[in-house]
Amino acid sequence: MNAWNESLDAAGIREPALRRDYDAQRRLVSRFRRTSYLAVQLLLPRPMLPHVVAATAVMHHGDNLLDTGTKTQRAARWASWEQQVRQVLDTGVSGDPLLRTLAHTIAAHPRLRRTVEEYLSTATAELEFAGFHDEADYQAYVDAYSLPAFMLVGALVGPEKDDGSYRAACRTFMDGSQRLDFVNDIAEDLREGRLGIPAKTLELFSVKLEDMAAGREAPGVRELVAHEVGQARTTLQAARELPALAPAPYRPLMGALIEVELLTADAALARGAELLRGSARPSPVPALRVLLGARRRARKGG
Repeated sequence: MNAWNESLDAAGIREPALRRDYDAQRRLVSRFRRTSYLAVQLLLPRPMLPHVVAATAVMHHGDNLLDTGTKTQRAARWASWEQQVRQVLDTGVSGDPLLRTLAHTIAAHPRLRRTVEEYLSTATAELEFAGFHDEADYQAYVDAYSLPAFMLVGALVGPEKDDGSYRAACRTFMDGSQRLDFVNDIAEDLREGRLGIPAKTLELFSVKLEDMAAGREAPGVRELVAHEVGQARTTLQAARELPALAPAPYRPLMGALIEVELLTADAALARGAELLRGSARPSPVPALRVLLGARRRARKGG
């Protein structure tokens, strides 16, 4: 907590109620993906940490609204939330702790406003998602939802001016990361009835959705997993150009996030057809080694 309080101080967040608002978002984010939270805690410059936490909390809250419940319920909750976010963009005022942190972070980093507006304009792609027919459908989803959601954070740790190369590298990263999430989360997605692997890809490996939903390790499932993880891994490796396009203080974090995703890909490949029963996670020791190595390089300025 000392490091977190120092980060709030470094970011100029001194008003007690606002600090409590940021504290609430830290607790939310730290529960979602502990390795990713540890990465930002270890590797981000302290003045930026609270703002990245706030943007990440907005992204997670949006995901929850769009993913949970019937489509009617999700649509109603999202419409209400979008109205609240647009109101805070207009006024800078809200009674919601999460939106108060968002308003303060936008005031500190005004370029985030445009990113939030873009995210709101395309996020309903997740609401409409019911599975993909082919690869083109998947790529359209990355453009409409995955990338704009990631850019809530990506814009904060990106260059002030981008000729398009930074955003393109972020898209490469999200293509690999999203594909990995979809194959790694097969069990959860099957329970919800909307698989993130295109139907044409299932056909390629003669895998039937009903067999996977029943937990049957039909012939082709292991090959399907290997194919999807292999594609994700190739794309994530291509994303290794991303850190060099970010401002120097944020390069260690970007590099570490990519390497942790590659460790997750290794774990998913090793789990194979067992992904039908639950997701894979990278081993804690190699993941910690990646983070500590990135921290040492950051301290050396490399």
